[in-house]
Parts: sequence; structure tokens; C-alpha cells
Amino acid sequence: MYAITFSKTLTLVTGLLCLEKRVSYRRLRKEFGLDDETLEDVRHELIVKRLAVDEGGQGLAFAGAALFETGDALPTAFAPVAEQITLPPVAAPAAVTAAPEAERRQLTVMFCDLAGSTALSTGMDPEDLRDVIASFQNRCSAAIRHYDGFVAKYMGDGILVYFGYPRAHEDEAERSARAGLDIVDAMTELNAAVRRPPEVELAVRIGIATGPVIVGDQIGEGIASETAVVGETPNLAARLQALAQPNQIVVSAATRAMLGDHFDLDDLGHSACRGRSGAR
Repeated sequence: MYAITFSKTLTLVTGLLCLEKRVSYRRLRKEFGLDDETLEDVRHELIVKRLAVDEGGQGLAFAGAALFETGDALPTAFAPVAEQITLPPVAAPAAVTAAPEAERRQLTVMFCDLAGSTALSTGMDPEDLRDVIASFQNRCSAAIRHYDGFVAKYMGDGILVYFGYPRAHEDEAERSARAGLDIVDAMTELNAAVRRPPEVELAVRIGIATGPVIVGDQIGEGIASETAVVGETPNLAARLQALAQPNQIVVSAATRAMLGDHFDLDDLGHSACRGRSGAR
């Protein structure tokens, strides 16, 4: 079990908030074991970044969509990402619309993020940091697309990925593992290609989990509309990513069972994922 930094805690809370849209402070304390000081720091950071708004001192509501509702051009840092996203047509205003095609299915979810981003942010010019993150995201998305994965969301230097939606295959777990290995291999090229402090070695942490979800409900409106995936699997993948060491891929027991003998894996034993017992 490894200590989770504030940066990783912030990534996990952001991921949960993006997936569920609203979360209480009480749940955040229990889910991530946050003390009052850390919870206040997380709340402040998300509000300053315009990713959340406080709901009367009871919790946070996702406000990331507000970044795209001002009518301004996208920030330069997000331009390379925006070119890879096909925006859905503008929908009639509705907070939550249950799509008829919402269904229960098995999904393999990957969370990956750039290790060492805190050191980068304090030691690099913002424009250089933008280039590093854009290069990282481009290499990740290329590997994911090669195995027919779906990039569901970019969150700072993190990426949420689905294998099994919108197109399903019989070997989703294997596809996710091979994509993860390609991403790890791409870190060598990334370190050689981008400008960075000489003492900082760029690496990636990846978590993969497989399990049942409900997928298909449309949340939000207009260009902020997205397809929701509801279930424990995305949260488990995020926690496994937080447990991974640099350039390490950590998979759940369910994913491991589906990989068979195609890969060499080390058993890390039972990990104490907060909010979940018996996770591996």
C-alpha cells in the first residue's frame, strides 16, 4: 500500500465528481479518508479550477461544463485534445435524460495519469507543461484507439477509458492490457521528445478494472452532454491507478481472470482500497 499524495487524491475526487455529478462532503470523508483540512484544500482547489461549486456546505456539484458555456474559445492547452473529440449534437435542455438504449453490460475501465506531474508543474513554464501534457495525451489516445478503446474523458493529466463501449469485443481485458503496455512503452519516446527538467523522468500509472455497469443514460445538455457509466467499476479502476507505481499497470481480480495466460503478472495480494473490501 502506498501513500496517496494530495495530487492523486484530487484526481480521484475529480473522477468521482465527473462520474456522479454530485457528491457530499460526508461521502468524501469516508470514501477517501479525508481529514477536515485536506477536504477543505480539495474543495478550494476544485472551486478555483471551476470544476465544482459548493452546495450550501453539504457537498460539491460538478461544474466542469461551465468551462464550455462561456462562449470563449477553448484554451490553447486543450486544443490538441479537442481535435480528437466528436461533439454530440445540441440536445433539448434537460438535467438528466434517460436514453432508451441504456443497458447493463460488462465493461473494462482504464484510468491512466502522468506520474510526476506535481514536480513538473512547479518546475516548468506553463506553456512547456501544456506541451508535455498534450504529447502524453496524444500518445495515450493513439494506443487506446489502436485497440478500439474509447477515450471517455480527459481530466487534467489523467484519462478515463472504456473498453467494451460503444463497440464490444470478446477480448476487452486483453485489449486494455495491450494498450496499457503500449502506453508504458511510449514513455521512453515521450521523455526523449519533450522539454522537461533533467531530474524529472516522465512515467505513467495505470489501473484497469472489469465489471458490470449501466451505460447509455445521457447527462447534461448541449456540448456538455455525455454518456454516463454507472457502477463500481470506474471507481475501482481509479483506486487501482492510485496504487500503481510509475510505469506499472495494476488490474483487478476480475480483469486478471479474463487475461488468462497471455501475460506475465505479479500477484500484489489484497489491497486495502478505501470503500471496498477484498479488492485486488
